[in-house]
Amino acid sequence: MSMNTNLPLRGNPPNSLIGPDGGAWAPSSEAIRREASPNAAAATPAVAADRLIVGIDFGTTYSGVAAVYTSTPEDVDVIKTWPGGNGITSDKVPTELAYDTPAASNSSSSSATTLSIGTPASDASTSSNGTSTASNIRWGFQFKPEESRLRCIKLFLDRNQKLPHFVSPLETAAQLRKYNRNVMDAVSDYLAQIYKHTMSTLERRYGKSFMSMTKVEFVLTVPAIWTDAAKNATLQAAERAGLGNRHDLRLISEPEAAAVYTLKAIQPNHLKIGDNFVVCDAGGGTVDLISYKITQLNPLRVEESGVGSGGLCGSAFLNYRFEDHVKLRIGAERYDTMKEKKPRTWQMGLKYFEEFVKRNFNEEQHQEVNVPFPGLPDDEAAGLESGFLVMSAEEIKGIFEPVVREVCDLVEGQVEGIRRKGGIVSGIVLVGGFGQSNYLFNRLKAHFNTSAPPPYSERPTHATGENTPQAVEVMQPVYAWTAVVRGAVLRGLEGSMVVSRRSRWHYGTSYATVFDEERHPPSDRYWSPLWERWMVSDRMQWHIAKGEQVSERKAVSFHYTRNFRPGQSLVVEDDLIACDSDVAPEAFKKGLISVCSLTTDLNAVPKTLFTRLTTTKGIEFDNLDFTLDMTIDSAALVFELKVDGVRYGHVTAKFH
Repeated sequence: MSMNTNLPLRGNPPNSLIGPDGGAWAPSSEAIRREASPNAAAATPAVAADRLIVGIDFGTTYSGVAAVYTSTPEDVDVIKTWPGGNGITSDKVPTELAYDTPAASNSSSSSATTLSIGTPASDASTSSNGTSTASNIRWGFQFKPEESRLRCIKLFLDRNQKLPHFVSPLETAAQLRKYNRNVMDAVSDYLAQIYKHTMSTLERRYGKSFMSMTKVEFVLTVPAIWTDAAKNATLQAAERAGLGNRHDLRLISEPEAAAVYTLKAIQPNHLKIGDNFVVCDAGGGTVDLISYKITQLNPLRVEESGVGSGGLCGSAFLNYRFEDHVKLRIGAERYDTMKEKKPRTWQMGLKYFEEFVKRNFNEEQHQEVNVPFPGLPDDEAAGLESGFLVMSAEEIKGIFEPVVREVCDLVEGQVEGIRRKGGIVSGIVLVGGFGQSNYLFNRLKAHFNTSAPPPYSERPTHATGENTPQAVEVMQPVYAWTAVVRGAVLRGLEGSMVVSRRSRWHYGTSYATVFDEERHPPSDRYWSPLWERWMVSDRMQWHIAKGEQVSERKAVSFHYTRNFRPGQSLVVEDDLIACDSDVAPEAFKKGLISVCSLTTDLNAVPKTLFTRLTTTKGIEFDNLDFTLDMTIDSAALVFELKVDGVRYGHVTAKFH
């Protein structure tokens, strides 16, 4: 769900005032803390009939699209034909983009050394309908192997995530600068190509007249570990690409989308109330995980049983480890010559590694693998024979193991988190491109189904030790590569099956309060002319704790009181602050994350709802109590503002 920019203020705030300066003497006023209330209920939107739901899995290395018509919910269509595919079908298309025509200089572009996400509204090369007018865009399969292109551009949307070693910010910035683009431009240009091809494909299937009369709704997937700012940037890029108004677009986290599809697929036989499942979405660049507990079977309902986690350990890292292995085996000079003068030779070897070795390698069945490198001369010492590089099972394991070990550690973290709370893990669901790997599947099976033998005892016993971990079934569903995009479509079709989630961060706001010499340093105090007492500012009120259960059906309310001198602007601003540490601090400090600035326009609030107060010195000011509600859904924050339970003003959020 997207953030609503015309949303309400909820609830009746308490009568007592916790007194800070309302900011009448400063350019920006600071909110006064009120107690949080979890009683506000989020409205459930009505579901329209006869729609086309389109899911887009915008991935790091590959992207996929699926669609379903609401009248035929069983008929989920995954797009398999793509421009440049030469008639070959593929469930996904490479997330790659290039521009052929350099653009004129524009101030919105990134510099050669600084990679800018950018602000789409300021880009002069945007057409009136929001889509890019950049000429000669090539994307997906429309490249020769040796041609330069933008890769992994999605990763640059989240500044907080570490980039893999094979993604160069400097090289990406230089490519974007050459064509006067920034990251937001590139992402929206790519999504615009996806949109154009999707609508063309749907038109061929359903016909022009049908498409002209049918509403199309889009659901996009994003990593569970992404920041709120990165999710907002995705919405901006999608809106600009022509996918619709951002308030009509919906986001769902990638592992949640995978869970929607896979849990429904196995529902008839395997699920029991109380079961916990770890969903591991192992993709090309990232691996994303969330755990779910079954709370209801018909209709299926789940709750998050652990905070989502993830890391940069996708299958693309295997490609680069394979590249390093080849360079070591045949020598750096011969390797560089091959890539420069025989790029097709290198691409054939890499393609075989990608399509066969990564997916099918099994150390029990493959004692050695012959990777084709046609044109390379025989070299017994290097293992080159008749145009093949002979690789032993141990050598392939050496490429896989460091990456697979990271994935196993991430899954282990989810499993142990559930067990520490007394939960039983019934299964691990492995999806995504890397999730199709036989080696990864077998390693996870071995890791979670191998227990040490019981300790020796002179007296025979059949009892199992209390601390012996139970075996966990590892499942690799059909359509593992497209599980995420299929789940996105189901989310749009049926609504959310997740009744509660776990907050990824602590969320809070800063406030001012009366100085307490036992709690506050004297250096932090200041005198408030309005409240006529010593105050301290920048205290933190954490409204949602990291790991706390939150529901999109129930908002958390932040209550405030503000003071306004006569004639002072009624447009106020507050920052939403986040903390990813396990223990959140009592006062604002470096290292906290400014999620977004919320700007509230209270001019529409009736003056009768303001309370006129007067200081002992005869200074008059108006006081207003109001509430900010925040709801966390799968992949977005939704805000509402109300005064005495009624919507008057509106709130806009600017993500940082």
